[in-house]
Amino acid sequence: MIEIKNITKSFDDKKVLHGISGKFEKGKTNLIIGASGTGKSVLLKCLVGLLSPDNGKVLFDGRYFTESDKNTTTQIRREIGMLFQGSALFDSKNVEENIKFPLDILTEISEKEKIEKVNHCLNLVGLDKINQKMPSELSGGMKKRVGIARAIVNDSKYLFCDEPNSGLDPLTAIKIDDLILELTQKLNTTTIVVTHDMNSVIEIGEYIMFLHNGKKLWEGDNKKILKTKIKELNSFIFSNKLMKKIK
Repeated sequence: MIEIKNITKSFDDKKVLHGISGKFEKGKTNLIIGASGTGKSVLLKCLVGLLSPDNGKVLFDGRYFTESDKNTTTQIRREIGMLFQGSALFDSKNVEENIKFPLDILTEISEKEKIEKVNHCLNLVGLDKINQKMPSELSGGMKKRVGIARAIVNDSKYLFCDEPNSGLDPLTAIKIDDLILELTQKLNTTTIVVTHDMNSVIEIGEYIMFLHNGKKLWEGDNKKILKTKIKELNSFIFSNKLMKKIK
């Protein structure tokens, strides 16, 4: 479980996050949603340590990430897997080398063990025997799958996904959602997905935190979200649905 307590963050004199608190449970797909500019990405960066909150605490299974000694912080970082918005694969490395990269820099296991882990993760994401392919040979959906394989290859306890459906067609996006949900349950990870895609919210939103102007206005699950009477959340929901219909 990841817990955040009263997280605030400002840039110069502009306050971006206003005392955000919440719990993201293990074995569930936890979503952070909201329109562009609501603080989703800033909160994500605070969670993974790319930004330091001005105030508040971040705990990974009871361990303070924001106020810990270097050894604890380093250990938590080793347990984090990250799927970036654009997959962020190295163009000069093949699939095997891309997925193996975290093992090369974070572990001292043998090369044989590394390749076994790579192949296992490729199997988990449904991409067997593409080890030698280059990123330029992959479709958008395949790149996302390779990115997920890299994120989990080091037996990550915490999986962060930043707009995983960005740039994908609707059918491929659904498959990526299904894969994230399947892996979360199979590997029992604490998964946090930052998204503005209402299809993802409805399909895999086991816990949902809605941000508006840097504040948490609502939390619940995908069964409750369509019944909310919060004006700002309804506006977000139906504008997204309308956009999907237009597309």
